[in-house]
Amino acid sequence: MTSLLLNPDLLSTALPAGWHAAVPGPDDVADLHALRARHEVAARGAESAGLDATRAELTGNAAETRVHVMLRDAAGAARGWATAHDRAAGRVLVAVVVDPELDDATGDEVAAVLFAWAEGAGVAHARARELSRTQLDSGAFEPDTRHQRRLAAAGYEHVRTWWQMRRPVVDEGHGLGPTGPGVVIRRLEREEGGMPGARDLVAAHDILEQAFTDHFNHHEETFEEFLARLRSDPGHRWDHWWLAELVDGDEPQAVGVLIASASTDADGRAVGSYVEYLGVRRVARGRGVARSLLDAVVTDAAERGRRYVGLEVDADSPTGAADLYLSSGFTTSYVTQSWHRYADVL
Repeated sequence: MTSLLLNPDLLSTALPAGWHAAVPGPDDVADLHALRARHEVAARGAESAGLDATRAELTGNAAETRVHVMLRDAAGAARGWATAHDRAAGRVLVAVVVDPELDDATGDEVAAVLFAWAEGAGVAHARARELSRTQLDSGAFEPDTRHQRRLAAAGYEHVRTWWQMRRPVVDEGHGLGPTGPGVVIRRLEREEGGMPGARDLVAAHDILEQAFTDHFNHHEETFEEFLARLRSDPGHRWDHWWLAELVDGDEPQAVGVLIASASTDADGRAVGSYVEYLGVRRVARGRGVARSLLDAVVTDAAERGRRYVGLEVDADSPTGAADLYLSSGFTTSYVTQSWHRYADVL
């Protein structure tokens, strides 16, 4: 496996004549972003990821936990790209992008090569963590039956559906309602321009680990992994973190957290806010904490002149989260799917 990662040209025997594989670098960012954009437009009618995200994954801080391989055809055009992201212990995110302009037979052949490479890369991640098995977690847009067919051919199963939701932000009446009784929402405490203090950061991590323990496909993340992953996102902003505290007891009790990021357009301008995480401890559920946190991010987006707030929700969530978002003015923009398979470390 190590030799495959270091010398991806070993894949060439399984590729169409004249094609070659390589580890992408800075000079490949534009081509791979264009490839991803073609895939997204063909699959759902619009781009999803910005150029900053592609650059971060390939050459920025986000590259530290990812390995990549790219395929170019005989004319040198980027036609395929696979990523294996060491997301957490026992969970590897697999992304496979195949140029939609290829005919189905060639595309199927390319996809099979990329999924096989990704399995090997996922096993290498698991071996480095001294694990005997890992989950390979991939996905598809709901309308993209071609990619779903390729996932199934690679041994993946459709396990979950996700709603990608948005709420427009308007100048008047942008809030969702008053803060719940006994609930205070605040940003993490930090010095001007600096990182938040360890106490608030640890509280945010602990709340999310507790809130999501019983959620679908939760994999525990260490505090260090949690911070490093969020900070590697080009949309990360420290002033987009909020804590919810109950203040009707002897001491304030941190019970909820919302972490958002800035969503940018093709020119790098922040045009929206995106809710990366919203978690509330069980002890505080039913007290309006989640709605109060939503109010904070929507109000903040309005004050910044942004157009919308976006988020992802499990369509089958047992917590009623989807109902909360629907009642708060969020509507579904598009739908995605999670596909899983498992790989053993031999």
